[in-house]
Amino acid sequence: MVRRGLDRWVTGRTVSGVDVLHARAVRRHEGNIGVDLIGEEIRCVSRRGKYLWMPLNGTGTALVAHLGMSGQLLMQPEDAPDEAHLRVRLRFADDGPQLRFVDQRTFGGLMVTPLSDDDAGGHVPDIVGHIARDPLDPDFDEQAFEARLRARDTEIKRALLDQSLVSGIGNIYADESLWRAGLHGRRRTGSLDRAGVLDLLGHIRAVMTEALAQGGTSFDSLYVNVNGESGYFDRSLDAYGQEGEPCSRCGSIIVRERFMNRSSAFCPRCQPIT
Repeated sequence: MVRRGLDRWVTGRTVSGVDVLHARAVRRHEGNIGVDLIGEEIRCVSRRGKYLWMPLNGTGTALVAHLGMSGQLLMQPEDAPDEAHLRVRLRFADDGPQLRFVDQRTFGGLMVTPLSDDDAGGHVPDIVGHIARDPLDPDFDEQAFEARLRARDTEIKRALLDQSLVSGIGNIYADESLWRAGLHGRRRTGSLDRAGVLDLLGHIRAVMTEALAQGGTSFDSLYVNVNGESGYFDRSLDAYGQEGEPCSRCGSIIVRERFMNRSSAFCPRCQPIT
């Protein structure tokens, strides 16, 4: 949803101005970010995990946005009031909607960085190279994912949240996918056979695809929510946030427990740990 929305609004546009309203938001950039952006055309938008990057036409570099804990990218008309936590504003030569980086906690930021070739012949920023592809990526390698997941001696949910293995899932999507697959998040990865991994992967893709479909209208109002886990999908949740409610599949009460400084929600009957 995020990448698609940004792609619609910024691709082919030339940056004419950059206003840095909080220095911390560009702390990872070496030099003057305005000098490196003004006059450059955005070629497209790509994403892995909480990183989005916009290659700049003919420069071998890209504008990279890291969202941190609270980062958002908003498309706003020029006359829209500044947001309370607006950190960086990009203006364009066509005088159309501005791209604004809003970040309450200022853990995220923007930078311009070189692009390098990846294992599938694409071009990614060096800072993103350690992040795996997400399951909806056309170049996602199912066989490699299955082998690496089964080889790990860890809990399934912990593995799904490891962005060096797979990106784009997040805590909510993990709980929903595991509920659909009938798997407990603390079950060991080595206990799954190939069929079990592929079944889980199918549920992950279904959850992500449904979330994308339900969130598509967000961009009609020039709003791009890139916080990763917003409320657009919450009406369809069967596990996450449903603690104390009956499981929609078997009627047992959904349980919530602490997991990796987050929470996990699951059905104790549908999702046995063994």
